[in-house]
Amino acid sequence: MNQKTEIISLLENNAKLTAQDIAVRLNADPTEVANEIAELEKQKIILGYRSIINWDLAEKDSVTGMIEIKITPQRGQGFDRVANRIYSFPQVKDCFLMSGGFDLMIIIEGKTLKDVAMFVSEKIAPLESVVSTSTHFILKKYKMQGTIFETPQIEDREAVVL
Repeated sequence: MNQKTEIISLLENNAKLTAQDIAVRLNADPTEVANEIAELEKQKIILGYRSIINWDLAEKDSVTGMIEIKITPQRGQGFDRVANRIYSFPQVKDCFLMSGGFDLMIIIEGKTLKDVAMFVSEKIAPLESVVSTSTHFILKKYKMQGTIFETPQIEDREAVVL
């Protein structure tokens, strides 16, 4: 793995690492690492830095919906124009072009199940290129972006039956 890839990998796993921290891990010059990070940001390889939050523990009530969308591609623009229109809504957290029975997958957040349902029926379904949708609700997050939310407490004692 080259230094650029190693820097990306380290930052992907822990965005709080400083150039100095990375330089120590890679046995590299901190200024060189800082310059490499700046170049990665300039090239839009590194797009931003985020924290993964367990909102259940932070007591924020919200509902996450995963909506599959089947669309008719636009002549000369394919799926990009429709995807751009859909991911421009502030409720849309993620938008992916995918293979299979549907074309796009979006992930949205709302305060209630009804908020998510109303978003789909009022904002997504009426779009002229949208053929159909299928909405799924996330009930519990176990692992996201490689981070495990809870380590299950597995009872390793055997039950004794008298």
